[in-house]
Amino acid sequence: MSRQEIVEKLEQSGVVAVVRLPSAENLDQIIAALARGGIRALEITMTTPDAITIIRNISQSLPADFLIGAGTVLDAATAEEVILAGAQFVVSPIFDPEIIVMAHKYDKAALAGAFSATEIFAAWQAGADVVKVFPATVVGPGYFKDIHGPLPQIKLTPTGGVTIDNAAEFIRCGAVFLGVGTALLDKQLIRNQDWQALEARARAFHEAVADARR
Repeated sequence: MSRQEIVEKLEQSGVVAVVRLPSAENLDQIIAALARGGIRALEITMTTPDAITIIRNISQSLPADFLIGAGTVLDAATAEEVILAGAQFVVSPIFDPEIIVMAHKYDKAALAGAFSATEIFAAWQAGADVVKVFPATVVGPGYFKDIHGPLPQIKLTPTGGVTIDNAAEFIRCGAVFLGVGTALLDKQLIRNQDWQALEARARAFHEAVADARR
């Protein structure tokens, strides 16, 4: 799958589930619940213990239409490691052009982190396939509409502060898809192994995105 196809698949999913968990326990059940709820993309952050091993293991058993990526990638060397382990997209909270170059070397998608208009434009000019606005908690959906006024060509995604209450508004204001962490992967639901409730939460996000796009 080319990086252009990967970006298209991320947009189709509408939501990337961001995993920050203490272990890979129950990850198969988590992925199954997300998929049943309509979410087809997962980001394993480097703050997860043994993240690279987890990516390597689950990338070999995922359905063909389910994307696995790596998040909190801070340098090009780590980007290469996660790609070789099976990550199809690389997400960073910062803008480092070398990470973009490394991802594109393997024809994988690079999601560069940025905040200000200047940083967002610089990341896009450097070749980022999507610019991750982080932390989106601080600015909210309206910021996306403001940025797209002068810079309509830039693909933006929010991470941080995305909830079921504002998911649709982020899409209406121009986000191409959403990065969602604890608002989707509720730790209590996971501890209770309440996969039905997790599926319902995934479906709610999926439908919020679909409704906003309509």
